[in-house]
Amino acid sequence: MSREVAHEAPGEHVPTPGVPEPRPTERIGLAVVGAGYWGPNLVRNAQQTAGLRLHWLCDLDEERSRRVLGEYSTVRSTTSFEEVLADERVGAVAIATPAAAHYKLVHAALEAGKHVLVEKPITTTVEDAADLVRIADERGLVLMCDHTFCYTPVVRRIRELVHGGEIGDVQFFDSVRINLGLVQPDVDVLWDLAPHDLSILDFVLPPGVEPVGVSAQGADPIGAGRACVAYLTVRLSNGALAHCHVNWLSPTKVRTTLIGGSRRTLVWDDLNPQARLAVHDRGVDLTPPDELTDAIRHRALISYRVGEMVAPALVEQEALRNVMTEFAAAITERRAPLTDGRSGLRVLRLLHAASRSLELGGATVPVGADTDLELITTATERAAAR
Repeated sequence: MSREVAHEAPGEHVPTPGVPEPRPTERIGLAVVGAGYWGPNLVRNAQQTAGLRLHWLCDLDEERSRRVLGEYSTVRSTTSFEEVLADERVGAVAIATPAAAHYKLVHAALEAGKHVLVEKPITTTVEDAADLVRIADERGLVLMCDHTFCYTPVVRRIRELVHGGEIGDVQFFDSVRINLGLVQPDVDVLWDLAPHDLSILDFVLPPGVEPVGVSAQGADPIGAGRACVAYLTVRLSNGALAHCHVNWLSPTKVRTTLIGGSRRTLVWDDLNPQARLAVHDRGVDLTPPDELTDAIRHRALISYRVGEMVAPALVEQEALRNVMTEFAAAITERRAPLTDGRSGLRVLRLLHAASRSLELGGATVPVGADTDLELITTATERAAAR
């Protein structure tokens, strides 16, 4: 990988005899591709991430790039992606372009030996996503998806509580993401909003629990030519259900997620900065069958648990800064990032299953646990045949 090393200025440091010298700070050369809606946020956070050194902003509209860069006079703008890839200082590329361009750009960057951070969805087809995962694996490169919500303090805490067993077995996942939003010209509401909730679901589910089926219902009450309101249900391998409601037509904005467990229930209200997360020690308990007498074995004994509610203290942080920090750390430590290419592939697989379910009138579309491995293996075989 190509990195720029920032050395101390002459005269700032005098070596001490017998004391090992600290290693100079290594900063990974970065280029951002795309100066549209999300690109400026990547530029700003890259400039404020200690492990990264931004060299380029690439966009077909160079004037737009210059406006975005503004005060960042050390960062160059260009319309040539080839020029970016040819720069040996650039070890990593962050791509924030329309999804239709992701595969071509990510593929070229990986082939050039660059680590890649790419906006969601990773690509528009599962076959292309599997191919990118294959290339990254073969070349030992980091391929990371910017599933931004997974890097918020609240979702990180939710993941800790679920994976640590504090809520017990996951029984349900219910999310609502609705507002009076912009009707997109090229995608329906599922592809616009559901990737957020599906990436969160993928991130927080405990090991061994995974989606096995997807069904979706959608409606277009305003005649936009695509679903503007949709309900998505994911069946999980442990028998639980995950449900997502996404809507462009709601006059009020709602961002809530409930995750019910056998011991506790988590309630996340993202529009309540004073108490984004609440942990409720209340729910339904079922007497185990082996503790029932023969006389009442034919019916279950249900009791209701009413305990305390706790709102954990969370430090407010900009999620995208954590994304950039994780990207730099994964490259430096030569490890997979928390939201790697495979997580992007899993989310994309659920989106395609949801679209297929819409076509089938809401029928459940199965998703197998081994599908990702089969896709990557197939991509490897296709590459070998070329």
